[in-house]
Amino acid sequence: MSATKLEELRLDAEELKKLLALATRQKVKDILSLDLRKVETDIIRLQEQMTKENEQNKASNSASAPIVSGGARCYDVKIMNYAWDQSDKFVKIFVTLKNVHSIPSDNISCEFKERSMALRVNGLEGRNHHLSILNLLEKINVEKSYWKVKNDNVIVYLVKSNSGQKWSHLTGGEKQVTDKKPPKYEPSDDPSSSIMGLLKQMYDDGDDEMKRTIAKAWASNQDKKTSVDMPGMPGMPSMPGMPGF
Repeated sequence: MSATKLEELRLDAEELKKLLALATRQKVKDILSLDLRKVETDIIRLQEQMTKENEQNKASNSASAPIVSGGARCYDVKIMNYAWDQSDKFVKIFVTLKNVHSIPSDNISCEFKERSMALRVNGLEGRNHHLSILNLLEKINVEKSYWKVKNDNVIVYLVKSNSGQKWSHLTGGEKQVTDKKPPKYEPSDDPSSSIMGLLKQMYDDGDDEMKRTIAKAWASNQDKKTSVDMPGMPGMPSMPGMPGF
C-alpha cells in the first residue's frame, strides 16, 4: 500500500512540475509551488516511514517472538494512530484496537511520568501493542492519571497538573514544528535550483530529526539518480552545507 501511495505522489509531483512550467500568472505559480512543496515533503516522509517499517520487519523476523499463555506467539506492534482531546481537568488519548475489551485486564498497562506516557496492550490477537508519547506539552499528575477499556477502545486520562490550562498541542515537539516559519519557496527559471534552495533552508532550519530525514532522502536520491530519480530532485548537484554530500 505504501509503495502504491509513493508512486502516486511521484506522479502528482511530476504533473505539478509540468503545470508550473506552463503557468504564466504569479498567483497561479505560487499556488502550484506550494502544492508541489507539500507533495515533495510527503514523499520524503513516506520514504522515511517505509524505511523504518522495513527495519522493524527485519528486526521482528530475526528476533524470537515472546511466548504468552496458551503457547501463542506475540509480536510487538507500535501504535501509530490515535486521537486526543481535552477538558479543563484531563487530556484524553483515544486508541482504537478491535476486541481489546475481550482480553484480560492484566494484559493492559500504562506507565505515567510527568511529561510522558507509555501504553501497552499485550496478547491481543497475536500482537503486543504499545504506544509511547514523550515530551508532553505540560506536566501531568502521575498519581491521578489512569486508563479505561471500552468496546474496541482504550482511553487514557492524563490529569493536568494545572487544572484549567489549555494545551495548544499534545507534545512540545508538535508545538515547535507549528511555531516554526514555513520554508520560503522562491520559484526560478531552474526548478532544480529552486527545490535545492528549499531543501537547503529546511535542512538549515530543521531539528536533528529533520536533518536526518533530508540527508537520508538526499543520499538515497544520489545513489539512485542514474536509474530512477526522486521527483523534484533529478540529477541535482551536491547540496552545500550538508555534511557528507
